Amino acid sequence: MSKISGDTLKSSISAILKESQDNKRKFVETVELQVGLKNYDPQKDKRFSGQVKLPNPVKSKFTVCILGDQAHVDQAAALGLDSLDVEALKKMNKNKKLVKKLAQKYDAFLASESVIRLIPRLLGPGLNKAGKFPTLLTHNDDMAAKVNDIKATIKFQLKKVLCLGVAVGNVSLTEKQLSNNIQLTINFLVSLLKKNWQNIRSLNIKSSMGKPQRIY
Repeated sequence: MSKISGDTLKSSISAILKESQDNKRKFVETVELQVGLKNYDPQKDKRFSGQVKLPNPVKSKFTVCILGDQAHVDQAAALGLDSLDVEALKKMNKNKKLVKKLAQKYDAFLASESVIRLIPRLLGPGLNKAGKFPTLLTHNDDMAAKVNDIKATIKFQLKKVLCLGVAVGNVSLTEKQLSNNIQLTINFLVSLLKKNWQNIRSLNIKSSMGKPQRIY
């Protein structure tokens, strides 16, 4: 975190939270880290991807769907979580529109071991293309804990452009919680890059409706 001054980060987060308080929206704004890269050729250099669990949940409203066997579907119902069984997935019959709609409806998916293997055959590549291929859910896992983990996990995936954005929190978090999330996110991102900080051109943070605040 050495390259970013703690004061800059603190004042930027304060500005975001103040703006969000002054202009209250009808929804809880997400805070995003926007990254500009340099000395990187997405055509030649290895495209990086990775995920990291943050100390605090990212989005205030984060929806998860369980693609489960009967035991997991029953468990999901008991926890008040949405779920789909294999029969429901079969009915989609790889229909791109239906799969796209499913991917848009939820932020993330968990799938039972017996179901996750069938997903390419039942749904095609739609969830994968949306960056929402399910996380494995075993019968030893605590479903509620796993869902909470996913709510605080973010993914980095570089496509063909030299900029990327990732949600790192929301305006209902405290300054300290946001700061912890942002610092961990930046450290993780830098560790993924071939030349570490030399690949970072700029870092901004902004809320959904707010102005960007440059922190690097």
